[in-house]
This record gives sequence, C-alpha cells and structure tokens, in this order.
Amino acid sequence: MKLALGLGYWSSGPPAGSVEQIAAAERLGFDSMWTAEAYGSDALTPLAWWGAATRNIGLGTSICQISARTPSAMAMAAMSIDHLSGGRFRLGLGVSGPQVVEGWYGQPYPKPLARTREYVEIIRRIWARDLPVEYLGEFYQLPYKGGSDLGKPLKSTVHPLRSDIPIYLGAEGPKNVAMAAEIADGWLPLFFAPKDNEFYRNALAEGFAREGARRSFEDFDVAAVVSVVPNDDVEAAADVIRPTLALYAGGMGARDANFHLDVFARMGYEAECRKIQDLYLAGDKRAAIAAVPTSMVEDVALIGSKEKIRDDLAKWDESVVKTLVISGQPQLLEFMAEIVS
Repeated sequence: MKLALGLGYWSSGPPAGSVEQIAAAERLGFDSMWTAEAYGSDALTPLAWWGAATRNIGLGTSICQISARTPSAMAMAAMSIDHLSGGRFRLGLGVSGPQVVEGWYGQPYPKPLARTREYVEIIRRIWARDLPVEYLGEFYQLPYKGGSDLGKPLKSTVHPLRSDIPIYLGAEGPKNVAMAAEIADGWLPLFFAPKDNEFYRNALAEGFAREGARRSFEDFDVAAVVSVVPNDDVEAAADVIRPTLALYAGGMGARDANFHLDVFARMGYEAECRKIQDLYLAGDKRAAIAAVPTSMVEDVALIGSKEKIRDDLAKWDESVVKTLVISGQPQLLEFMAEIVS
C-alpha cells in the first residue's frame, strides 16, 4: 500500500499548513500529492507552485473538471507541468455534477461518460504529436466546425517530455469506473468502502476486458481518498467526519442527482441518506450531521485508536486500492507512515 497526500479544497484561502505537510510527505517517501478543484481555486496553479519546492514526489490533480478547459488547454497544461517537474505529473480528470457544470462553467452536462471519452482521446492525440490533430466527435471538433472555417489541424509546438502522461479518472458509478479501467491509468474514488470491494472489482474487470483497454489489475492504480482520525474515542473521531459525509450525502448536488448519495445507498445506507438529505435541504444541517451513522463513517474512513486503525487498514490492503490519499498535519502523516511501513 502506497501513501499520498491530499491537499483538499480551499475555503477563503489555501489550506493551512500545506507547505509543512508537503515537506513532510516528501521526507516520509509518500508516492504523490494531489490538489483539488471545485468552483473556486483551480488544481493546476497550486500544484505548480507547491510542486516547485519538491524533488521526488508525484504531482497529481484530484481532480481537474473537464468542463473548465478544452481538451487542448488541458493537454497543454499537463505537458507544461510534466516538463517543469521532470516527468512527475499525473492528470486526474472528472466531470463534476450538473449544478457545477451548467451553473458555474456554463457548459452542458448530459452524456458525461461519452464526453469524457472524447476528451481523453483528444488529449492523447495531442501528446502523441505524430500528426496534426483532427477530431470530429459529438462534443468536440478539431478544427471547429461552423465558425470562420479558417481553422486548420495543428501539432503542439512543444514536444512533450512524456507522450504517455498517466491519466486518472474520478468516478463513482459502475459504468464510469469501468470506463476508467478501459481508457485511463488509474481511478480516483472519493468514498470507497472495502466492504464493497467485490462490486468495484467487477466494474474494473469489465473495463479491463474491453477491446483496446490500456491496463490490467497489475499495472492500474486505484488512489482512494480516505479520512484518518486517530482518537481512542471512536464517537469523537466520527464526529470530525460526520459534517463532510452529511454535506456530500445530503447537500451536494440536486435532490435527484446526487451521485455521492448513490454511493452510500449502495453501501446499504439509502434510508439514512434520504433522511440526511431531507434535513440538509431543509436547512437543518446540525440534525443532518447528527443523523450520519457511526458505521457509515467507519465504512469509508479510518478512525479510532492506533490499534483499531491498524486492524481496519487490513481490509483496505486486501481491496483493489493501491494508494491511500490522506490529508492532515505532519504528525498524522508520520502516524500513517509508521502504520503502513
């Protein structure tokens, strides 16, 4: 099991202690660090800024939203950071949800899987740099059709340092997970539960079995975000995480289009999540948070005493997950490095 550092979302500014956390992660031999993107800060700028102070750790985006940039702009940014970092960049991509895609970026949301497939295909063609890029898809056209009609196929002026930069997809539903296994080099699950390992193993296997799949279980990375709260009082540790789960299960996305709620429903918490959602959308966030069961927290996080976390970690080690993406101050990173070693 490898360890990675997740730097999380910004609020009014950069997450506190990020510089110290990054230095600790590199000192402890963490495999990679990942920056997040929502509808405020972007993922690329902090990664380049903070990454400039590192030498060995992998640099990834978790995740760049495909509606925020054209495929060409994304390919350019990836090539640039990969050059500047000496080949340490990993491109994490995701579709976000309809509220953000249409409300923030002003882009259409329907058919996100097909849109992602085209997006990745164009990026890989740009990185290959063997021919001027021409692409006539349902969502993207290079050159653009219906404008001035003066566009022409182009090749990047920059020769990529690597023509095969790793691409990770953020995915939650089985079809999206299968597509990640088929066309990407890694999967970035947000709320992974080891008890659902067989469900996700089957979805990945479906993707690996498709004609033209790039990877197999052996060389495909699953980098799962997991919250870690060491505390001998399990309920107190769960209280730290309940607000996040209540937000995602209850208040993230539209009532009938909350893909995070669907993940928890598959774990067996549909009734609980509907209650959480009703409370959250009614404005009673405190009650929504209190309604998050401790077992739901324990399914997706590592909480409790050092011994309990070590025991629970065994379930993750037996799953499809190969990298744990954790967030926290240097003491927590040292704690996890000791347990995982």
